[in-house]
Formats: sequence, C-alpha cells, structure tokens
Amino acid sequence: MTAMSAVLPLPDPVLRRTVADPRHAGHAQGKLARRLRRQVGQAIADFGMIEDGDKVMVCLSGGKDSYTLLNILLQLQKKAPVRFELVAVNLDQKQPGFPAHVLPEYLERVGVPFHIIEQDTYSVVSRVIPEGKTMCSLCSRLRRGSLYRYAEENGFTKIALGHHRDDLVATFFLNLFFHAKLSGMPPKLLSDNGKHVVIRPLAYVREDDIAEYADAKAFPIIPCNLCGSQENLQRKQVKKMMDAWERDTPGRIETIARALGDIRPSQLSDPALFDFRSLGHRDGAALPGADQWLAGDPVADDT
Repeated sequence: MTAMSAVLPLPDPVLRRTVADPRHAGHAQGKLARRLRRQVGQAIADFGMIEDGDKVMVCLSGGKDSYTLLNILLQLQKKAPVRFELVAVNLDQKQPGFPAHVLPEYLERVGVPFHIIEQDTYSVVSRVIPEGKTMCSLCSRLRRGSLYRYAEENGFTKIALGHHRDDLVATFFLNLFFHAKLSGMPPKLLSDNGKHVVIRPLAYVREDDIAEYADAKAFPIIPCNLCGSQENLQRKQVKKMMDAWERDTPGRIETIARALGDIRPSQLSDPALFDFRSLGHRDGAALPGADQWLAGDPVADDT
C-alpha cells in the first residue's frame, strides 16, 4: 500500500495580529488573561491537578490551545501556592513541510525548558489508513504512546493536555450519539496502565476565549494538516451542531458543560451505577432475576 498523496505540505505558521485602539486592546487583553488564569486555577484546584513537587509535561502541538495552556500555566507558576516544574514537549510526526524551527525558536525566546520527540508517525498512519478514511484514531494512539513513553522515561508526574471546555462537551456528544454511552473527556484521568496522570487545565475555558487570546499573543500557530480535509468526521458534525446551538441560544454550551459536573445517578438508568433493585424493596419480598422472569414459554391467550 502506497502512502497517501492527498495530504498537502503545511503552510507557514500563522502569525496572528489584532488591529484595535492600543488602550482598549490592552484593557481587554488584561481582562481576558485574568479570566483565563482564574478558570485554569479553579480547574486545577477543583480536580487536584497539580501538587507540590510535580514535574509537569506540557504537550505542545503548535496550535492555539496548547500555546495558551503553556502560557497560562507559566503565569500561574510564578505565584502558585506549590512548587512545580514545567517542561514543554512536542512530538514531531515528520509531516511533509512541517516547520520544525518554529517551536524551538518560540520556546527558547520565552525561556521554557523543552524537548522535541522525533517519530515518523506520519508515514505509519498514511501507509496503514486507506485514502479518504479517518486518520485521527490511529494518529492519536501513536502520539499518545510516544508521549507516555517519554513521560515515563523522564520522571514526569503529570501530563498536561490542551483540551478545553468545548472539547469536553463535544466528546460527551460523540459518545452519546455514536457509541451509546454517557461518558466524556474528564479533566483528570489515570491512564489505562495506571502509570500516568493526565490533566486538562483548560477544562473550564471557552474555545472562543482561547482563539481571542492566541490572536492577542500572536502565537506562531502551526496548523495540523495530517488529516487532510476529512469534512465528514464525526467530531466536525458535532462541532457544527454545537455552533448552531450557540448561535440560536447563546450560553447553551456553558449550561451543558456545567451539567457534566452535576450528575444524578438515580435520575438515569444504569443499575450498575445506582442500586435501583433495592429502591423501595420490602424486606423478605422476592426479587427474581431476568432469567426467572423470562423462563419458559409465554402462556397462550385463548380469549
């Protein structure tokens, strides 16, 4: 099987700029930065994401989310109530045309310790996945494996990812619509092998705020072009639905995000999560199982 030819080389990084009255822009940017710091700090506290002595690996892709994550964590680190270390880590997947100089130059300029992992996952994904099919799942697994391995080899206690509030809501609907389960993307989780704690400090932050902040900071954005267009991806379908909801009823996504933190097991239908069988059960009364309820042939209706 030959490598896919539909993926175009990446364009030069986008240097974002805003045009506005300097005084007004400065006030708005300061207000936005304070809001992001407050939301990230609240998420860290609510979920116990960072503790004293942590060595945090901040996964930096070159997109607006991970740039914002690193920037806000660096601000919080200066006055945090605990001491922790931040190291930016990027996985260079060897995409054609990837501007490999951009991230090292940026990280050296801001004075952040960093490491670039070089692994040609691009060739693996493009060889294994047929042209036109979704690459995201395999790409994600390979990327996660590389980052987990590096974290384990270098003593990182936390792995910070740049997923935001809208990502958490979108994942909930993806699982609901396409996998028939109520689950999502938690702000903090333990990896399947029990070796890594993954945190998402942007869990309370709106994507629109991140985009505005990235514009204001003029982060050198590197777009991901590995997947080509793939307009029919399930996540894009969900994103369009969420965008339409927010246009028609502003604030709906925030309401849904809040609902993800207010679960009522007794109001759902999972007997493994809530003991419905014992609810209102009279002492001594039999509670036959499904096999007993369904045993034997149904009685014929002769009427």
